[in-house]
Amino acid sequence: MSFLLTLLTLGALIAFLSIVIVQQGTVAVITIFGKYTRVLTPGLNFKIPFIEMIYRRISIQNRSVELAFQAITADQANVNFKAMLVYSVLNQAEETIKNVAFKFIDEASFMQALIRTIEGSIRSFVATKRQAEILSLRSEIIEHVKAQLDTLLESWGYHLTDLQLNDIAFDEVIMRSMAQVVASSNLKAAAENEGQALLITKTKAAEADGNAIKISAEAEKTAAQLRGQGVALFREEVAKGMAESAKVMTAADLDASLILFSIWTEAIKHFAENGRGNTIFLDGSTGGMEKTMQQLLAVEQMNTAGASKRQTQ
Repeated sequence: MSFLLTLLTLGALIAFLSIVIVQQGTVAVITIFGKYTRVLTPGLNFKIPFIEMIYRRISIQNRSVELAFQAITADQANVNFKAMLVYSVLNQAEETIKNVAFKFIDEASFMQALIRTIEGSIRSFVATKRQAEILSLRSEIIEHVKAQLDTLLESWGYHLTDLQLNDIAFDEVIMRSMAQVVASSNLKAAAENEGQALLITKTKAAEADGNAIKISAEAEKTAAQLRGQGVALFREEVAKGMAESAKVMTAADLDASLILFSIWTEAIKHFAENGRGNTIFLDGSTGGMEKTMQQLLAVEQMNTAGASKRQTQ
């Protein structure tokens, strides 16, 4: 009876040790006496107790790790990087799982190799660039790292899913100097814009002044022409009136100097009526009137001679 109980107990223990449950998103690597044998997929599996051993359980899900390191640019500026790496097992093929299980002695060794490889790739890229270029080269840095790591990670059985540079920062002294450069550039741009605005304002004001002067000059020119035309018409009408008066007086056998005398008296009357308080000095003596009459007669003779000459021509 005890022997039977022992056999039942031993059978239950063997059955229990034969059952292997593999969680979803995980595979189990089986070895026999340390040598790789096969891979158990998710679900209920069986193995030979005491002979087959589970060497390692490998997650085929995405995994992430955060990195923080420093690099130096070509102009000797320290750059602090914070990155997040997302990676996973390349696929569930047997050869891939063997690489993941046996390439590194443990997970910690793999992580160390992966992190140092990424840091070295970024540092080698940054070392060829200047400080002012780094902030604008985020995507180029990521592409450079992926191009260098893809083949290497595949040989390890992994795939680089994503690499994000969450933060790129310089030392505090450099950050202050960069802020001063940006501030001075903004001030320079503002000063240039203000200068351009002032230049445009002054140019427009000068153009407006020039246009005003031009318009005023054109108006003055037009007014002067009109005044000249008015004076010329006035003189023409006076000349016509004097000519008609001279003809009448000649027909009446009167002295033409009476016309000049009449003009003289009319002028004095006009001065008196329209003077508006202004003082006009005239020689009202007999000799003065005679002198003035002689001057008017001389002018009349010159006009008559000029008219005759024009008619002759």
